[in-house]
Amino acid sequence: MALNSSSSYQADVPRYIEAQTLEVAQRFCVVHQFADKKSIDKHTGTNWTATRFERLQLPLAPVSEGVPPVAQLLPITQVTGTALQWAGRVEFTDVAVTTVQHDLLREATTRLGMQLAELRERNGWNMCMSCTQVNYSHSRGSRAALQATDYLDPATVNRTFTDLEVLGAPFWSGQTGETVQRSIDYGARQSEKGPWNTEHLVAIGDPRPLQDLRSDSTVVQAWSFSDVTRLYINELGYWSGIHFCKSNMTPTFTGVAAVTAASSGTGGSLTTGTYAVQVTGWDNQNQYESLIYQVQTGLSVTSPAPITLTTPSTAGFTYAVYVSQPGSTAILNLGLSAQGPTTGPYAGMAISIPPSTAVTITGVGLFQVPPAAPATGIKVYPTIVFGQRAFAALKLEEVSWNRLFEADKSDPHNQRRVIGYKFFEGWVILNQQFLARIESTASNTGAFT
Repeated sequence: MALNSSSSYQADVPRYIEAQTLEVAQRFCVVHQFADKKSIDKHTGTNWTATRFERLQLPLAPVSEGVPPVAQLLPITQVTGTALQWAGRVEFTDVAVTTVQHDLLREATTRLGMQLAELRERNGWNMCMSCTQVNYSHSRGSRAALQATDYLDPATVNRTFTDLEVLGAPFWSGQTGETVQRSIDYGARQSEKGPWNTEHLVAIGDPRPLQDLRSDSTVVQAWSFSDVTRLYINELGYWSGIHFCKSNMTPTFTGVAAVTAASSGTGGSLTTGTYAVQVTGWDNQNQYESLIYQVQTGLSVTSPAPITLTTPSTAGFTYAVYVSQPGSTAILNLGLSAQGPTTGPYAGMAISIPPSTAVTITGVGLFQVPPAAPATGIKVYPTIVFGQRAFAALKLEEVSWNRLFEADKSDPHNQRRVIGYKFFEGWVILNQQFLARIESTASNTGAFT
């Protein structure tokens, strides 16, 4: 007797699709809220400039009777930033919108809104990484000197707080003005409730190094006596005059062994000489330059031979290739390559190259400096610490949304649906003395076992 099984009727089995869509992982976007908001008037270009008149030196000695003091120069400093136009877009056919079960237009709008917030976070972090004041955990002298156990520690946090305080970085919830008259009302201080009522700096960092700080024995012992609730709820919050905020969109830098390049073939504009070459990997999601390969030096080139290499095979990354000037080991320029983009500001540069791709560097391209490489196998996390008015977001145009759902000359039969946004915004550090970063490693490698 024949037995009819479900496999015989797969064509007649319906597929159930849940009406409610699933969530994506959360992103903690915090940098933009701490930026000073500056506006650029329309019809005045895209550059923004602010002027700061620096302090006058104090007189060394009193004046003599009847003799005026020597006139002093009034020193001036200017800070300049540029607003850039950013945009995002999703496009559908009318058939897709009509036939798909879920509301594609609503979902696209939601995801574009998320992209906008994350784009601002990424751009803000890129600006913060240009700060010139750096403390390395355990007083290491450079990023390359950091070791695997150089976690974020109270001593480095205290040192950074003190450095910024000595420089006069303005505190959040502190007195305003460029000359602060200190007058402590101890009675009022004793009645205050919580850190936001007291003067403090702000720090933003990845949860992994912040967890190391929170787990430090000094911090644990202090909270076990003063606020055991913080241990229970796993909160870092306020410590050592700094209020810590978490962001899981921070850049990281991982040191990787050098990619071997060679000089072979013909063609290009490289002159005869010795070159240095470096490869970096950009993650596909946020476009952070996070895999920093070591520099290969001493690469001898005899003109007109180009430099050749193959990009690494790590998935989820595209790659850039940098090259020095002949006779130098300083990496200051992208290489010229036909394997890079063919349009846009990076046209002809060795950037955005897929994994496992043969690359030919034919010349020295745009000026661009890669991040410093940690030691091979070391992953470094930056934590930024800052006072008020340390950096600004420059607005030329607010965010505007476009929803194009009607027929026009370019789409006469109304076959496309377009949703997008654009805005003009830039970032600038207002005062380098108000901002510092701490670089450290973390005990958590980010890999589940």
